[in-house]
Amino acid sequence: MTEFTVAPRLPDEVLAKRDLPLKPEPVTLSGRIVRLEPLDMARDVEPLYAVSNGQPATLGKRTIGPYDAERLIWRYMFAGPFDHVDDFAAYLRTQVEAVNGLPLCVFDVVTNQQIGMANYMSNVPQFLKVELGSIWYTPLAQRIGANTEATYLMLQHAFSLGYRRVEWKCDNRNERSRQAAEHMGFQFEGVQEYHMIVKNRNRDTAWFRILDHEWPAVQRRLEMRLYG
Repeated sequence: MTEFTVAPRLPDEVLAKRDLPLKPEPVTLSGRIVRLEPLDMARDVEPLYAVSNGQPATLGKRTIGPYDAERLIWRYMFAGPFDHVDDFAAYLRTQVEAVNGLPLCVFDVVTNQQIGMANYMSNVPQFLKVELGSIWYTPLAQRIGANTEATYLMLQHAFSLGYRRVEWKCDNRNERSRQAAEHMGFQFEGVQEYHMIVKNRNRDTAWFRILDHEWPAVQRRLEMRLYG
């Protein structure tokens, strides 16, 4: 006869952390390259739209001419590109109003300019897991370490709160996002086929994660890469 076993009971100090709020508490996360602040619709919508709609833009000494915003930013996102700032604002408002998420505006530290967004989302406190997602940056912020440091700061904060698992999911066709996840230390768990229909297209979703006991080693590697 086959014997079935059960996992051991988790320590009380772990179980006690499950009283985290469903909607993550607002927080400002500061690094050397970027600063993340809770999205402020009045402050952030127009500057974010200006650096994500394909029009020429400037970030300090960096400039970009007209570009394909659909290809460089929005292709694998749930919405966008947006023809009007009001449509963009409506998209961001859904993130602000999410009962289990917190949208963060990413600022370039040197210029104090808005350069992108990242979210704590799909938060499940009773399981001590949360996802980093709906992440995008203006092409002006590429190759300056913005995404790596923003992700590092969000991971550091999540694990300091007591989360056991932080997830990263993306369209399986999104090679840039898959490579970014692996570059930052997330472990690939597999592909969930026919997971979603996004923009009237099938999405097979690639799943990645970092667990709390993996975080110290990942943290050291990220800190060496960022500040070495």
